Amino acid sequence: MADQDSTLREEMVTSERVFDGGFLHINRDMVRLPDGKVTLREYILHPGAVMIIPLLDDGQVVMERQWRYPLARAFFEFPAGKIDPGEAPLVTAERELREETGYRARSMEYLCTINNAISYSNEHIDLYLARGLSAGARHLDAGEFLDVLTVPAQRVLEWVRDGTVTDVKTIIGAFWLEKLLAATWTPPPSTPHP
Repeated sequence: MADQDSTLREEMVTSERVFDGGFLHINRDMVRLPDGKVTLREYILHPGAVMIIPLLDDGQVVMERQWRYPLARAFFEFPAGKIDPGEAPLVTAERELREETGYRARSMEYLCTINNAISYSNEHIDLYLARGLSAGARHLDAGEFLDVLTVPAQRVLEWVRDGTVTDVKTIIGAFWLEKLLAATWTPPPSTPHP
């Protein structure tokens, strides 16, 4: 595969940081295309994130509903959060599940890594399946507001089909959940990248 990439590879000529936020950074790079021409690439640098599919023993899943300012509405989502500097993705998953929902998991299985915005961001999200859940107190971050609810797994799939759920990471999680519950897919033995 690496040899095939050489015919598509774009090489950085110059790189400029055009925005440095507290969370996101934006670069504007000039790149040399495979045909030798030079063009502009603008992209968002993101620290990476995790998403957790919390599966209760009764077959329901724990979900959140929270306001997403860029789209000016509330969304149904699986719990998720940003990976802190130096933090292992599994630790992030355990922390975010506990902080946002109050649940702790007896087991947390890595499912896959997705790149959800490949044309304009380096963001990756590591997906985990949490089982053996026990309820506890939430510890939301300052300025974080969300509702926690439990939903039958099948309803999440219905919400994907009817457009109630449009968050891409939650849609992908719902499809993997369907395969896991039907026993048509087994999580890989691997762990996410460091």
